[in-house]
Amino acid sequence: MRISRRSLFAAGALARPLLAQQEYTPIFDGASLRGWTIVDGPDSSYYVDGGAICVSPVASFPAWLRSERQYENFDLRGEFFIKGWTDSGLYFHAPEHGHPTMAGFQWKVFHQKEDKPSPQSMGAVFPYAAPLKVTVHEGWNEFRILADWPRLRMWCNGEPVQDLSVDSRPELAHKLRSGYFGIVAASAPCRFRNLRVKELPSSEKWITLYESAPDFANWTVSEGKPDFFTLGSVLRGDGAGHLAHKQKFRDFELQLYIRGSAQHNGGVLFRSAGRGLAADKHYEIQLHPVEEAHFPTGSLYHLKRAIYPRIEDEKWFLMQLIVKDKYCLVRIDGQDVMEYNNLEILDEGFIELQAHRRGYWIEFKHVRIKPL
Repeated sequence: MRISRRSLFAAGALARPLLAQQEYTPIFDGASLRGWTIVDGPDSSYYVDGGAICVSPVASFPAWLRSERQYENFDLRGEFFIKGWTDSGLYFHAPEHGHPTMAGFQWKVFHQKEDKPSPQSMGAVFPYAAPLKVTVHEGWNEFRILADWPRLRMWCNGEPVQDLSVDSRPELAHKLRSGYFGIVAASAPCRFRNLRVKELPSSEKWITLYESAPDFANWTVSEGKPDFFTLGSVLRGDGAGHLAHKQKFRDFELQLYIRGSAQHNGGVLFRSAGRGLAADKHYEIQLHPVEEAHFPTGSLYHLKRAIYPRIEDEKWFLMQLIVKDKYCLVRIDGQDVMEYNNLEILDEGFIELQAHRRGYWIEFKHVRIKPL
């Protein structure tokens, strides 16, 4: 039997869309919340019914549903269901701890059709960037989020609703570039299904400073007699003194999670001589969760006081420190709390962790740095 070229072309055309779909990995099995975790909320906040993830009408921030894995650049697709009042959202690049919308991104899911979209509308990068248009309708809606730094594109029902160069927008430029997917709502029911993702090549190059006990070999006590020791993924400090990483850095972004006892006192030193406070060469970012302290958490000690970020006792928070030439920026849980433009020490130096008061412990985890 002869097979015509037209038949072969048609078969190939059918195979290509099927192959494209196979490149996507399901992140929801349609039957359970396996691979997802409810964060800061009861088990009743999210459940599965009819092949969809259902947001309970009593679920509200800070409760959210978090993916098992973190993602950097990706192509995420799925569907959400609208009927009546709906106020929900999809997180991406969300942090492990802290405020997902502030530190990461939220794509707004909302029921209302609007001719003049706002940063709170359906399809917004909430609450910063209004969508190009609102294309939502009652019933199931298709969505696509394509994040390939620095470009961020989004579609709703096949129509483009966002096309952003993220690094050119100050309110978005320093958000996390990798993190978790998540679902959130504001006391309104919503449903999601057919969630699938295709990972794209990474564009970030991080150096791990501390992730597990073997990394402790790259640190050394640089001043005093602090009690720094490892607890698996956590590096715990007490006493008084400094612990320095053995590698030097000049321009960088430092990311780490921190928590401490009530009124803990510590710090993160950068561009230091590797001798703690014993040498004049250093800058210190203060870690002291007292609102009316001389220099509270996030301050550039002796030089600029931070906007107090309301750190909660014994709860993890995300700190980002960006240093470039004479400039430095401190972000706590996605909030800019201190910005300074007149650094005088411009050569490379060490990163040091400080414990300052015995009995007032402080812990660090997921410590990593990206040279700029």
